[in-house]
Amino acid sequence: MIDKLAFVHPDAKIGNNVTIGPWSYIGADVEIGDDTWVSSHVVIKGPSIIGKGNRFFQFSSIGEECQDKKYAGEPTTLIMGDNNIVRENVTIHRGTIQDNSETHIGSNNLLMAYVHIAHDCVLGDNIIMANNASIAGHVHVGDWAILGGMTGVHQFVHIGAHAFTAGSSTIFQDVPPFVMAAGSPAIPRGLNVEGLKRRGFTKETQHAIRRTYKSLYRKNLTIEEALAEITEDAESDEYVKGMVDFINGSSRGIIR
Repeated sequence: MIDKLAFVHPDAKIGNNVTIGPWSYIGADVEIGDDTWVSSHVVIKGPSIIGKGNRFFQFSSIGEECQDKKYAGEPTTLIMGDNNIVRENVTIHRGTIQDNSETHIGSNNLLMAYVHIAHDCVLGDNIIMANNASIAGHVHVGDWAILGGMTGVHQFVHIGAHAFTAGSSTIFQDVPPFVMAAGSPAIPRGLNVEGLKRRGFTKETQHAIRRTYKSLYRKNLTIEEALAEITEDAESDEYVKGMVDFINGSSRGIIR
């Protein structure tokens, strides 16, 4: 149902069973998938492709031009998956041509009130960003990561899958998968043990990840020495291999 007080551009593509509340604005070049709910006073601009079953609460601003001063009106895109919850006053900006011209958000994410996702960010699935968490341009966040309230993430930083940042953390370097980070600047504070348990990782994998963490953070080794020490686990466990690949691919260096 589209409320008579909502504005939906004639060129917008609206799926089946979509609700759009009063005083919401849906611009041209916007596609909204089936079963999506848009509250009142929501702005969605394009080009944006929104999947199915998403929920947008009041005063959220989706697909707006980015705040990068280099942006000169080029056609860039926001792509969002399915079943995301976007709470009040969330802002999500489209990409820039300096990257892939695309901001990409996966599925089943919870973006709490006042979250900001800047241009060219890439989010996976099942992520929680608590109130006032903000990520700058070109940030990547892996599946199942949790960003505590008021976390601030510097541009180009990568946060690994299943990582956890404490409230009010400031992240200047990459956070490897499964690592808990806290402080300003953030430093490692252990492993996301509860996340490992809740998501059904085997005991063998949990032990391998613990050994990896100890090599990286508890033995006073260099990164190169730590990676050499965990070679055997990386060869036998896909999640340890993922941690190694993350570290080897880091351009900003990891928190230590």
